[in-house]
Amino acid sequence: MDEPPRRRLVRPPAGGAQEGRGQPVRLKTAGRRTASSQAWLERQLNDPFVAEAKAKGYRSRAAFKLLEIDDKRGLIRPGARVIDLGSAPGGWIQAALERGAGRVVGVDLLPVDPIAGAEILQADFTDPAAGARLLERLGAAPDLILSDMAPNTTGHRQTDHLRIVGLIEAALDFAEQALRPGGALVAKAFQGGETAAIIGRLKRTFAEVRHVKPKASRAESSEVYLVAEGFRGAG
Repeated sequence: MDEPPRRRLVRPPAGGAQEGRGQPVRLKTAGRRTASSQAWLERQLNDPFVAEAKAKGYRSRAAFKLLEIDDKRGLIRPGARVIDLGSAPGGWIQAALERGAGRVVGVDLLPVDPIAGAEILQADFTDPAAGARLLERLGAAPDLILSDMAPNTTGHRQTDHLRIVGLIEAALDFAEQALRPGGALVAKAFQGGETAAIIGRLKRTFAEVRHVKPKASRAESSEVYLVAEGFRGAG
């Protein structure tokens, strides 16, 4: 019997910097912008994923991160029930629905414009009542929990890293209570030693745990994604 066709991985959009786009765009004047905001704007202008996201109607370049992870791992199955933590501005919800998710519920501190086929709550996920609200809206145990949550940065690397670890722990606490057996969790992390305990816990709870750094995640960023599959069920 013929093998099914392989799914294509997400690649850098054609015409981007990787393919000889030409001289990078430089802003002529900083105006009242700080040096950091000037650098951010120049990165945006020269980022092929930003242009491709706009062309495809994605709300953010982050959609390409989830699409690549799904290309590699096949996490979003037709009809899947998905909860998205840290949804704003909605790129991951768009990607999940595009890949065939049957029901998506998201949550974010910030308001998110409606997306057809999804329900999005404006709430603090770390509020003890938030998890129950998400499950009530979803209507059943999720097949997949996504977390692109990140804390507001302080500029102090150790403090910021501990904050992101706290968010990963909150997502994992929720996953252990809510996921259906065999389900999966994808959570943003930053490279650092403090994630060792999290990874150990994931390995006890899931059959497979991997680090993934999608191409759409900037090379200079320490951002990675923890992908845990095969939830063993509540202990």
